[in-house]
Amino acid sequence: MLYASFYNYIRCEMNASSHTVSAYKGDIEQFRNFIRRSVRPDDNPALVTLADVRLWAARLSADGISTASIKRKTQALRALFHYLERRHGFTSNPAAEFRTPRLETVLPDFVREEEICSILDSPLADEDSFIEYRDRLIINMIYTTGMRAAELIGLKNSSIDAGRSELKVLGKRNKERIIPYGEELRQMIEHYIRLRNRTVGTLSPGDAFFVRPDGQPLYYMLVYRIVRGTLSGAGVRSPKRSPHVLRHSFATDMLNNGADLPAVSELLGHTSLATTQRYTHLTYRELQKNYKLAHPRALKKED
Repeated sequence: MLYASFYNYIRCEMNASSHTVSAYKGDIEQFRNFIRRSVRPDDNPALVTLADVRLWAARLSADGISTASIKRKTQALRALFHYLERRHGFTSNPAAEFRTPRLETVLPDFVREEEICSILDSPLADEDSFIEYRDRLIINMIYTTGMRAAELIGLKNSSIDAGRSELKVLGKRNKERIIPYGEELRQMIEHYIRLRNRTVGTLSPGDAFFVRPDGQPLYYMLVYRIVRGTLSGAGVRSPKRSPHVLRHSFATDMLNNGADLPAVSELLGHTSLATTQRYTHLTYRELQKNYKLAHPRALKKED
């Protein structure tokens, strides 16, 4: 079946992550269901037209789906038909002709530097509690390295190079990158390993670095709850309190403190500088705010 061959293509040949494959499949299957229920019983992709895509987008919009989500869903269709053109002789890409409304620029949420530092500098109730110390290390590691939650979960014991103070991270499309870390994180890693060995025993180099008390690896919702619980308990002002917000905070604070854009892009594992560029808008917004608050002439009223 053509749909199944596309899912296999992005998984095996494009080396997409399981999350990406699942997202593409979910969007495309949603479109197929719409076609069968509202347009015609046959969801053969060869019969799909631009009108079908427009009708689906209109239904999504009427159901309250955001413009950003509609754009993402139609991009999945665009990728499907691009594949069918290249591999199965299709002569058109109906989704490529569809244009979503222009998106408003939405700046990433981030935790302010003083807020995250307050969290990381606050003493733990019990430094020898495996779970409490592990959770603090998770917060510190995401914020000080900018890694994604999936990358943190995927860390192996062999990913940690204590001698060089470096982490080897496996990012999107299985692309490896090296992230350096400082003395504070080095000491925390060493203490965590001692607590982990005492709690679950010595693990092999190929085992997960972050584990639960039973020795099993972490999963995304657990990491999300750890981050959200910590940020909410500290009363941070960011409306979003997810692991990705800590990643945004890493990038924002690096740029605010003078790091080069290409260096930050490399540390984040971005394939394009344009992706990292959005953080410069955040830093510029903060610069404007600080200027207006601090400069004696900034608030001078016009005569």
